[in-house]
Amino acid sequence: MTDVRNPDDVVFEARDLKIGAIQHDGSEIRIVKGVDFQVRRGEVVALIGESGSGKTTISLSALGYAKPGLSFTGGEAVLLGQDVTKMTTDELRPLRGISVAYLAQSAAATFNPSIKINEQVTEAPVLHGTKTQEEANSKALELYRALELPNPETIGDRYPHQVSGGQLQRLMAAMALCGDPELLVLDEPTTALDVTTQIEVLKAFKQVIKEEEAAAIYVTHDLAVVAQIADRIVVLYNGEIKESGPVDRIINNPVHPYTKRLMAAIRPMPEAGQGEVSSDEHLRDAPALQAIAIDAGYGALDLSGKPAVPILRDVNVAIERGKTVGIIGESGCGKSTLARVFAGLLPAYGGEIHLDGERLSPDLAGRSRSQLQKVQFVYQMADTALNPRQRIRDILGRPIDFYGTAAGMTRRQRVDYLLDLVELPQQFADRYPHELSGGQKQRVNLARALAADPEVVLCDEVTSALDTIVAANVIDLLNRLQRETGVSFVFISHDLSTVSSFADEVVVLYAGMVAEQGPTDRVLSPPFHPYTRLLVSSVPEPRVGWLEEAAQTREAKAGASGGVKLTEKGCPFFARCPMAIPGTCETVDPPKLDDGNGHIIDCHRSLAELGG
Repeated sequence: MTDVRNPDDVVFEARDLKIGAIQHDGSEIRIVKGVDFQVRRGEVVALIGESGSGKTTISLSALGYAKPGLSFTGGEAVLLGQDVTKMTTDELRPLRGISVAYLAQSAAATFNPSIKINEQVTEAPVLHGTKTQEEANSKALELYRALELPNPETIGDRYPHQVSGGQLQRLMAAMALCGDPELLVLDEPTTALDVTTQIEVLKAFKQVIKEEEAAAIYVTHDLAVVAQIADRIVVLYNGEIKESGPVDRIINNPVHPYTKRLMAAIRPMPEAGQGEVSSDEHLRDAPALQAIAIDAGYGALDLSGKPAVPILRDVNVAIERGKTVGIIGESGCGKSTLARVFAGLLPAYGGEIHLDGERLSPDLAGRSRSQLQKVQFVYQMADTALNPRQRIRDILGRPIDFYGTAAGMTRRQRVDYLLDLVELPQQFADRYPHELSGGQKQRVNLARALAADPEVVLCDEVTSALDTIVAANVIDLLNRLQRETGVSFVFISHDLSTVSSFADEVVVLYAGMVAEQGPTDRVLSPPFHPYTRLLVSSVPEPRVGWLEEAAQTREAKAGASGGVKLTEKGCPFFARCPMAIPGTCETVDPPKLDDGNGHIIDCHRSLAELGG
């Protein structure tokens, strides 16, 4: 994008901006401590830093908005020449959605599930009177095409639940852009997306921002993403700017020690040899948890006992005691469904689940308290998993009381111990979830599972919303817990770099079927299943220009050719596979190719062909 230096092109400027919380005694807790930066027309400025550094708080100042309990205590936030910190709600209303638009991290939480997509996309400009409904519809259709959404003429007639996560994220961009805003505030818009979808969304965002000549503030902790989309970077720590400059310079030649620390925390590209070999001292005769020929799905059962929407088909996975199994795949591949089957939240209609060699009831209700204690779930969205009306001490205290795991300590001592375990201050016990950052809430989410002293912990995307430093600390914590207690982890993630550094074995799921599985170093080395190769090649590299190069590879073109589609026969990856054999792959279930080292690939191609 063009680096415009005309002062008249400054769309937003923070001038010594200060934001704080005023306590009951009138004293101020300073959250943002006087920041200065500009965003120019046609420019994307990235705000990066750890959880709690003030990224989102600062970005929301562009809308004249301060989070509950916070207020603007000094300086200015100037949008198109107006200081929005001094404006009333009535004065701000005409600006929000038209002059400035906000894209949240969770598109699913942004859309109203009971209203069709197009009505929501076009609502703001029609309500503000800047466009007629016909003009808004025309603009929306133009954006659907620019964002490369499927069936642009009809996608607006669907409800939010009828499109994929990546499509909904792009539709949220269309909703923000429909009013022709001059400034976009993008708050972690690709964090929850799998790697292949992330490429498509980033390409679409970059193209549309350029074509619309909009300016953007991009909030993220992912420096590899920043390298693809930003023009300039502002590095934040504890509400202060530590360094800022062009993206090339910050990525390739950081100056401040904190920026260097962030760069050092970037997870390496997924490849063999990154993780440590875990100890075998906790192994038993039987796996800690095992799925045998699992079939599962959603909806009403037919006369044969098959659900309306089958998801998992003949899934076999074993998690040994004291080991970690990583489950990877795109959105819609069945990763979370498998975790729900393990936990008994979704009873399988075929196959068996075994815990320490004993068959478990497929339904949660049929399991004993001891069995429930041994398998705990850490949910992906801490915002929805934690009760907003309970203090942290009560959220952690409930499983302590239910399972009797105080272990000679008082309830409060056990809560303090758990907070120490996940590296949170003990004072947080008296806070409510909304008083914590996203990363802090996720650590409470993990502590709640650990409160039960489980044998197996099901981690569903537990690091996807965390910055690189905090995520690395969480992985270090999980590794330490595993060494000390022998706990096993099922680690579900779209982050292959994290999985490669943490998991002992990897299971690659596609459309509810296991495409490849085996020891991590084997799965991340040739021969690859074509789908595994697509996932590995789609992980962003922290260098400028990678996105444009990656988009031209045959794997990326195959990945862009369609979403995940469930099939009842043959290989479900056939329609996207660059190595597909027409007449065979779509009609015949693939054979299992075993390289003799516990590495199994389900594919019609030979191991020699897949190794190229």
